[in-house]
Amino acid sequence: MRAMILAAGLGTRLRPITEKIPKALVEVDGRTLLEHSIAHLRSAGIQDVIINVHHFAGQVMDFLEVHNFFGMNISISDETGGLLETGGGLKKAAWFFSGCESAVVRNVDIISDLDLEEMNRFHLQNRAIATLAVRKRATRRYFLFDDGDVLSGWENKTTCERVVTREAQSYTELAFSGIQVIDPAIFPLITEDGKFSLTEMYLRLSRSHVIMGYRDESSVWRDAGKLDK
Repeated sequence: MRAMILAAGLGTRLRPITEKIPKALVEVDGRTLLEHSIAHLRSAGIQDVIINVHHFAGQVMDFLEVHNFFGMNISISDETGGLLETGGGLKKAAWFFSGCESAVVRNVDIISDLDLEEMNRFHLQNRAIATLAVRKRATRRYFLFDDGDVLSGWENKTTCERVVTREAQSYTELAFSGIQVIDPAIFPLITEDGKFSLTEMYLRLSRSHVIMGYRDESSVWRDAGKLDK
């Protein structure tokens, strides 16, 4: 497997820390968020990684060089010309995943010990175009899944906005864990351009393609992208 670390965000929820450093270099438990992400990928035997950068991009690249890229094959997707959000960032890096059977995409601000190899097996068994790690936890926004854990919609509890992409007798609300496995066959299906979110893309694709929810019951999961966390 190959992997992408989404690290281009402005880190607005971590201000004032991120007024001088990028979110990827914020330290938690004595290690940067980028190191946590790299170690998680390496635990699954992943050696080929691409990282998108925008906010203080030079600091991220200098950090990687100083640490000899942590002994991994790390490429950079440069978004200094304009932030593309999660979906646009993935599309820009499509070249990196050519010929890859499946790939992990994770947010840099998530600390997790989720078994990525087991998640990939689940992804392959279900022949999904994408598989989203999801948890039962309180949040404002939920993905909606049918009884077979197939993505069927999305709901924002704050605004009461609800999108249903597949009809089902009932829906299970699960929160996204910030980690997904994708099939490279997804790239020709991405019709969005410029700046767009993965959520927007997944909801559109879920109307005609199988996107699975993988129950994340890992012992360690933390969203370190918020100052209070």
